Amino acid sequence: MKIALTGASGHMGIATLKEFLNIKEVDVVRVLVLPKDKRAKLVKKLAKQNKVRVEIIRGDISNLEDVKKLCVGVEYLFNLAALIPPGSDKHPELSYLANEVGAYNVIKVCEENPIKLIDITSVALYGHRNVKHPFERVGDPLLPSVFDAYAAHKLRGEYAILESNVDKFAIIRQTAMVYLEMLNSNMSDGLMFHTCFNDPLEWSTAEDSGRLMANIVKEDIAGHLNYDNFWKKVFNLGDGEHNRISGYDTIEGGFSLFGGKACNYFDPNYNVTRNFHGGFYYDGDELEKLFHYQNDKIDEYWLKVLKKYPYYKMGRIVPAGVIKKFAIKRLFKDSNSPTYWYKHNDIPRLTAFFGSKEEYENLPTTWDKFKLDDLKVTRSVKSYVPINYGFDINKSDKDITLEDLKNVALMHGGKLLSSEFKKGDVYAKLKWVNQDNEEFECRPYTILRGGHWMNPLYKDYVWDFDRLSKKDKIFAQYWYDSHKEDENHCYYMDEKYEAFMK
Repeated sequence: MKIALTGASGHMGIATLKEFLNIKEVDVVRVLVLPKDKRAKLVKKLAKQNKVRVEIIRGDISNLEDVKKLCVGVEYLFNLAALIPPGSDKHPELSYLANEVGAYNVIKVCEENPIKLIDITSVALYGHRNVKHPFERVGDPLLPSVFDAYAAHKLRGEYAILESNVDKFAIIRQTAMVYLEMLNSNMSDGLMFHTCFNDPLEWSTAEDSGRLMANIVKEDIAGHLNYDNFWKKVFNLGDGEHNRISGYDTIEGGFSLFGGKACNYFDPNYNVTRNFHGGFYYDGDELEKLFHYQNDKIDEYWLKVLKKYPYYKMGRIVPAGVIKKFAIKRLFKDSNSPTYWYKHNDIPRLTAFFGSKEEYENLPTTWDKFKLDDLKVTRSVKSYVPINYGFDINKSDKDITLEDLKNVALMHGGKLLSSEFKKGDVYAKLKWVNQDNEEFECRPYTILRGGHWMNPLYKDYVWDFDRLSKKDKIFAQYWYDSHKEDENHCYYMDEKYEAFMK
């Protein structure tokens, strides 16, 4: 058996490659690695240790011929390739190639060959969540955060796969992922200020994610996977209730390695108050039931980080104020930092991430004046309160009716144009019209289970959710958790990815 793997040099990719090599039925893992990938040495090391079983293809997922070469004779293609923030923020044009064009190339190859596709997308598609609706589930509306090019590109790529003619695929939306080098990575960019202190985050680990990928192959070899339980479906990759914490507690966990608390290194006005992404996965146990991959706990994982990088302990003898000044505040100069936006009068970003320039200016500067929400009481699925989807989301696919489809379209402010629908045929191509009276063709599964609904972001870099939510009752239930109903901003990027607002 041969497996193709993209994104092999990433943290999840390395963990996945290691796990694949533990499956005796896997003869070859063929990996696609960028020609100048700095992390390729890790893949090379594994290839050297497994000379017969690991083949390295130097190429780019945005090049169709490279993807074809990667997939010759393979049974599975695991598409883990991604350019994530902050790389996608600094180089959105490369994000387009990796996250969107790459998906189109993967589709083409898998449509022309009997290859099973497992495509990894992201929690970023859901957009911002807070304590009002901390849980996310497959079928929730997709409201990617403003100016998040990565999420926009993943959104379009995922939609294309759902609407493709690939015979066997599964889409897996990866939650926030922690890895051993994460603290090192995050200390080099203003992205660390995008974590909202009060927002819910469910963490998986690179190792658990890699274990899941391998267990998919094992269960398929055993004949346990079919169209009813896995293929042609969307899943959320979470890691359980024990890994659900707040943004503040996440920062606290990382900086505890230095022996301090988050409040010793951060002031409450350092970080954004909205427009990030994350949440607790209500249905994250669906994959766990099938593949039994969840093993790591976030609290214990920090100890693993400290074991690999014991020099973090040196931070315990350095005054917190020194670390704050030279490690944290130095990132205020980075273009991803709110302080940078304020200094350069970046009104679009200040508005998107705080509500307005004035709201940023009025943030408390001391912790005694900042309220931290207690998300511990809401992290159990027992506290989950479903929104109104326009149909009973707990219905099985085979019970979906024409009336369900009509109701969902009306909730979105649109309409179902097709008049005929065979009950339960959720993969039939039907015609719809959206809030802007634009016609589009789409499968019911893509809308009801995938959460997709055609809007300007699917065609351009336009985040128009303020306007759309005034018509769309499904969007509104989440959008107004962090936005005012009288906000009337349209955010957009030009061809050079410059950010604007009108």
